Amino acid sequence: MNVEILTADKTLFTGEADVVTLPGVNGSFQILNGHAPMIANLAKGKLSIKGNSNAESFEVNGGLVEVLKDKVVVLV
Repeated sequence: MNVEILTADKTLFTGEADVVTLPGVNGSFQILNGHAPMIANLAKGKLSIKGNSNAESFEVNGGLVEVLKDKVVVLV
C-alpha cells in the first residue's frame, strides 16, 4: 500500500509499506494491505512503517489518518 506522512510544512515520508502501526487515541492499531476505508484521530506516540526490506518510525504529537483504496495518508 502507498503511505504518505504530511505536515503543514513538508512531506515526511512517501513510499510503499506492508504494515503501518499508529498511536490511536484509544490505543495503538495497525493498517495492513486491503484495509477497509477509515478515518481516525491519532494521539502522541510512535508511528512505524514496515516494508519488504525497510522500517522507519516517527514520533508524532497527534494528528489524523485516512485509509482509502490501499492508500494511507497521515496528517501530523
